[in-house]
Amino acid sequence: MNKSLKDILYDLRFFLIPYLILLAICLVIKLSFTKDEIYFAVNSRHTLWQDDLAPYITDIGNGWTTIAICFVLLLFSYRKAFLLATSYALTGGVAAQVLKFIFDAPRPKLYFANRLKGIYFVKGTDQLSFHSFPSGHTVTAFSTAIVILYLLKNKSWGLLLFVVAALVGYSRMYLSQHFFEDVTVGSILGFVVTVIWVYWIDSKLFLHSKVWNRGLLKS
Repeated sequence: MNKSLKDILYDLRFFLIPYLILLAICLVIKLSFTKDEIYFAVNSRHTLWQDDLAPYITDIGNGWTTIAICFVLLLFSYRKAFLLATSYALTGGVAAQVLKFIFDAPRPKLYFANRLKGIYFVKGTDQLSFHSFPSGHTVTAFSTAIVILYLLKNKSWGLLLFVVAALVGYSRMYLSQHFFEDVTVGSILGFVVTVIWVYWIDSKLFLHSKVWNRGLLKS
């Protein structure tokens, strides 16, 4: 199977189009407001139902969620599990972590250390202090969503997958774990690296052999 990059992007159109619109909006926001203004605009808008829901949404971007999906795919197709596992390892496990240590940016708790009384923290959440840029949860959410959509026959699921990935990114800001910039760049990293990786690795003939298209439940 030799899909061109253009073909892959077309298959991802139900995800890509709203994502490009969101990125354009993010650019306008970034050019119009400061880092602090954006943070407090999000932090000042909180409700009890969002407090209850945000931790569950953010866990969708947890690496363990992606690993669990990989094990499910492993039952049916080694190729599909391989694509998801390697995409996660490359984006969340390598790219995001390398950048985190290179930039070593402070998270909101440390960045606003002298203004903590004016910040709303969701009860029951552990506030980290270091390695804010980029948001690893957002990288993983976007990367996982792209691979799942790539593997699905019905590409119209792309819109729902986009909404879920975007909500994970927003939840990271809502929970005061990351800044707007961390989430935005995290989404770009997850999308771009995953698309390029899938385009390259899934063109290899061995992945389309009968052996790789079996799973633990398929002989």
